[in-house]
Amino acid sequence: MPPRRGYFAAIATLRRHVPLSVGLGLLWLLLMVLIAIFAPLIMPYNITAMDLSSRLAAPGHPSHWLGTDELGRDVLSRLLQSIRVSLVIAFGATIISAVFGTTLGFAAAKFRGAVEHLVLVLADFQAALPFLIMSLAVLAFFGSSMLLLVCLMGFYGWERYARIARGLAISASSQGYAAAVVQLGATPMRVYVRHILPNVASTLIVSMTLTFPEIILMESGLSFLGLGVQPPESSLGNMVGFGREYLTTAPWIMLAPAFVIMVTTLSISLAGDWLRDKLDPTVR
Repeated sequence: MPPRRGYFAAIATLRRHVPLSVGLGLLWLLLMVLIAIFAPLIMPYNITAMDLSSRLAAPGHPSHWLGTDELGRDVLSRLLQSIRVSLVIAFGATIISAVFGTTLGFAAAKFRGAVEHLVLVLADFQAALPFLIMSLAVLAFFGSSMLLLVCLMGFYGWERYARIARGLAISASSQGYAAAVVQLGATPMRVYVRHILPNVASTLIVSMTLTFPEIILMESGLSFLGLGVQPPESSLGNMVGFGREYLTTAPWIMLAPAFVIMVTTLSISLAGDWLRDKLDPTVR
């Protein structure tokens, strides 16, 4: 087959398996990941560098493609750094939430009884707790730092993973393969990590894609209220919060990060729905 025909055949096969909207979303997420990795190398200016002679310059300025803010700082540079910070927070918090919730869910499935009851009570309490209000109280009392913010966001949504992991682990334990490895002398740790976890990982991964955009929005809300990422560091919510004061005179300061937040959360949601349809056997 000629190379050109093979290329078009590959594109046609990809389009049959991946909807256009999902494909565009995945390309956007790939771009965001690359920006997060290489942001220090591609930023044209330091995020704190001020050019007062170009203060509030509109997009299209020869030296500042996305314009400048009220202090003459380059919006493009701050946007690239904000994408890096927001994705690091969201990724770290999602991993913490998934590991913490899955561990408690497996513990509930293994020990049952009082342990299971305690985990379910904690999960119900977490689900009923207004997380944003609790976060505001914690950050106002202890002060804001990157580590505290990531750890705090890591407690968001863990109860979903706990319930999912518990239910799937109980179901898997009643199947033959789990009982077989127990009869062969495998330890409980090996049974859950090497045999049960791989069989329930697809469902947990889909849950992570649904939690990830919620954490991005939560961090953006906290930074918008002034209790998230603190200056001189910048995040997407931080940029929106500071840009709201110049919405009528310099809307590009707020609209650029707001657009990134909207498209990123939409892309992750589309990818999560697509993964759920592909990986969940009950949907198929």
